[in-house]
Amino acid sequence: MGDEKNLLPHRLTLNERRQLTMTGVSEVISFDETAVVLRTELGTLVIQGRDLQLKTLCLDGGQVAVEGTVTSLSYEEPR
Repeated sequence: MGDEKNLLPHRLTLNERRQLTMTGVSEVISFDETAVVLRTELGTLVIQGRDLQLKTLCLDGGQVAVEGTVTSLSYEEPR
């Protein structure tokens, strides 16, 4: 129960499929111009697209911003 109090709120905001901002990110697993894989408070998030760039990365606050053309957002099921 104590761990739930330490969780960062997980929110996504996608503007015109070009600017994605997120909170509740605990780790950047991998990134390149076609995919960004993030560990969030609610599971692993895979962002796919073209010309993707990490514009903001503040893991202390759990904030990440990605710019480029977003074609897909999906959460991997826990194992």
